[in-house]
Amino acid sequence: QVQLVESGGGVAQPGGSLRLSCATSGFAFSTYALTWYRQAPGKQREFLARIFSSGTTSYADSVKGRFTNSRDNAKNTLYLQLSRLTPEDTAVYYCAVVYPPTYWGQGTQVNVSA
Repeated sequence: QVQLVESGGGVAQPGGSLRLSCATSGFAFSTYALTWYRQAPGKQREFLARIFSSGTTSYADSVKGRFTNSRDNAKNTLYLQLSRLTPEDTAVYYCAVVYPPTYWGQGTQVNVSA
């Protein structure tokens, strides 16, 4: 079955960096677009970045220039490099694939604080 497992979250200082991973299985990874979202406490889930099978990426304005989305088709793994973090980046981060239906990982918590 389709599975997505995020990892790499944790605590970072403002201005710091983290690298999130999303390990996947159960589908032909290289042929699907994958997406990162986040959800902060009390807020709706927010689109962050998408990477297509071609490697083309798109980003939300809120993270453009700070976050980098990449994929390793040999490892069936998606990555999100977070940089220049601010406290507003504190959230649970999710990866997703529209198989269909849409499958989600369990999320990984990112806390940005001094």
